[in-house]
Amino acid sequence: MMKSVRPLAPLAAAILLVGCTTTDPYSGQTQRNKTGTGAAIGAAIGAAAGALSGDGSTSRRDRALIGAAAGAAAGGGIGAYMDRQEQQLRSSMQGTGIGVERQGNDIVLNMPSEVTFGFDSSDLTPAATSALNDVSNVLTQYTDTRINIAGHTDSTGDAGYNQRLSERRAQAVGQYLSQSGVSAGRLNMQGYGENQPVASNDTEAGRAQNRRVEMTLTPITQN
Repeated sequence: MMKSVRPLAPLAAAILLVGCTTTDPYSGQTQRNKTGTGAAIGAAIGAAAGALSGDGSTSRRDRALIGAAAGAAAGGGIGAYMDRQEQQLRSSMQGTGIGVERQGNDIVLNMPSEVTFGFDSSDLTPAATSALNDVSNVLTQYTDTRINIAGHTDSTGDAGYNQRLSERRAQAVGQYLSQSGVSAGRLNMQGYGENQPVASNDTEAGRAQNRRVEMTLTPITQN
């Protein structure tokens, strides 16, 4: 009897994955649409949960389909919400030197220190405040996200000093967003010093990549 139920979750996911691939209007690259992916994953989970909750074969089948629909709505809703936010951020950050990257349902803004701060300073540059004004305009429209701000340095100099500098820089970005209307309750600022490099510190190019502030936007979900 379960043979007629088992294919439902993969089928729901397969149907929803159609149309998930889109072209990034900013880079021209083909990428998987996060809304469709989230909906497909939600559908598969919902179908499986629904199938397990029924008593007879018909009940299981019906519950699986209902569960798939509910799961798709939840997963797709979060994905669509973050899709819209990502699109606005990409548009706003064009030409600023600040990168926008999508990681699942999270959005990561990479702010190189050469753009954001002066040498050995935690004072925001005019270019940084202009970009953060645009970021805050988007963040105040999309209030169901948490904002984690992480400061990073290269390994040049004293590790303790680098740690404190990274903390001051993360605080500077967070405080500016708060002053620009973003709720302080959504903000979390932390410095990591030289402990999380993304490139080698043996070259100037690598050190430049490591000197950065990363802002990660994470959807707030309610259980």
